[in-house]
Amino acid sequence: MTPQRSPARPEPFKVGISEPVNTVLAIWMAEAAGLYAERGLAVEIVNMNGGSRGAAELAAGRIDAMHVGLSSVVRLNREGRDLRIVAALANVIRFTFFSAPGVRDAAGLKGGVVAVTTFGSESDTVATLMLRRLGLARDDVTVKEYGSAQRRIAALRSGEIQATALNEPFASLARERGLHVLLDLVPERIPWLFTGIAVQRAALDTRRDLLTRFIQATAEGNCLARADGQRARAVLAERAGIDDPNILAIGYGDFKELSPPDIAPTRAAAENILAQFPAGGSANIADYVDFGILDDLQQQGVFARLQQQYASR
Repeated sequence: MTPQRSPARPEPFKVGISEPVNTVLAIWMAEAAGLYAERGLAVEIVNMNGGSRGAAELAAGRIDAMHVGLSSVVRLNREGRDLRIVAALANVIRFTFFSAPGVRDAAGLKGGVVAVTTFGSESDTVATLMLRRLGLARDDVTVKEYGSAQRRIAALRSGEIQATALNEPFASLARERGLHVLLDLVPERIPWLFTGIAVQRAALDTRRDLLTRFIQATAEGNCLARADGQRARAVLAERAGIDDPNILAIGYGDFKELSPPDIAPTRAAAENILAQFPAGGSANIADYVDFGILDDLQQQGVFARLQQQYASR
């Protein structure tokens, strides 16, 4: 299906982000470069302060798309909502588990507070996995919602909480501030639909052209960010509020290495998340992920043209 011609008047499109992390860079880049405007979209990017909170707002129809991991979509759909991930911005776990001063191992963490952004978010699901790696269960700690990465880092440093999972650029900020790494899952490249773009399933029928234009512009933003490091680092610094050049370099390098060039979810990434959920709900990937828009764009040669366009940069 070929997207319709962009309307004369830009159409409003509100996209939520979980927080200002480097997995948002494709969206920020597309907005900064005018790629959404070129396709007739007036995109508003809203920080929802948590993936599961933003997914709930999406399910309620208050935003048009959400930057969120698959865990939030699975939880909501199993509660009767009907969302779909239609593109991926990260197909591997991007979290490092940090601890407060004085907490050096699992024994020190036991009985303490583990902070997540919001319950049901990717940080919540991965916290269970990380605890298991440390030989602990959720019952061995108290899991609490703490919101933004900045707040969690401050709470770690004060000893108000004992551990939390962070991704870039906040993981580098935590290292710079001397926080201890309990467990780093990033080098393992564990397949995991860590960040995707979720929409209401019904919108795939009623607003497909609009969503297709948004996804196509985001795909180009991703290519542009990967190809033009100088421009991408400037956008990342501005939107994520990074003023340390070392943290900026690490955050951009992490993005470039781990962002999927074709923004396509992988089945292995989806399957690993579904395996974390108890039996009783659907384990069918199609009930949570829809590949249709990306397949259409692939068949139209969009990704081949983008690869050719940005390969020389």
